[in-house]
Amino acid sequence: MLYTAARAVLRPLVWLLWKPRVSGREHVPAHGAAILAGNHLSLLDPLFAGVALPRRLTFVTKAEFFAGGNPAQRAVAWFLRAIGQLSISRGAGRGASDALADSLAVLKDGELFGIYPEGTRSRDGRLYRGRTGIAYLALTAGVPVVPMAVVGTDRIVRRGRILPSLHRVGVRFGPPVDLSAWAGQADKARARRAATDAIMDAIGALSGQERAPGYAPAPPEPPTTRTV
Repeated sequence: MLYTAARAVLRPLVWLLWKPRVSGREHVPAHGAAILAGNHLSLLDPLFAGVALPRRLTFVTKAEFFAGGNPAQRAVAWFLRAIGQLSISRGAGRGASDALADSLAVLKDGELFGIYPEGTRSRDGRLYRGRTGIAYLALTAGVPVVPMAVVGTDRIVRRGRILPSLHRVGVRFGPPVDLSAWAGQADKARARRAATDAIMDAIGALSGQERAPGYAPAPPEPPTTRTV
């Protein structure tokens, strides 16, 4: 219920301020499970994707946002949990496995699931190589993957500016990616790699971004304070 209430408040506000151009919404299934795979330029990307669609959209979010800290960070963590967003830890291990299981549960329930295959935001605007977890989810669940691209969100909040820019944003959805060549091969690394590359090609065709040859670099660690 909180997701519905938050969307009811945020959608008209986003439309008033940024007037997002939304195209290809007909490619997103009106019912049933599907994965929305997008590029990632800003922390605001999930907001624009969520208000562009009439259906609930669950995203996987890095675990740091759920960690709490100061009052503002705790409020963000509470809000993300309250609206049902999922947490994922960087790298392999139990945290990543739990996130995959939670993601499959969302799809099993017939919901829309959003993911950014690059694994982190692009700091230079290029589209980086996708992580193969997206292919594992799609091939295991047997659900369509709809490519998604946001354009302009990286220009809303810039370093050194106090107020956000009202630069217009685009949200684009494309036809589901044909993954039939790799159906039933979720356990094969080569199939996951090829399927992921096909998904990234579809995202790149929508976003028009320059392609980067490797994976997106991890964000810098926050500075630590030393005591003497």
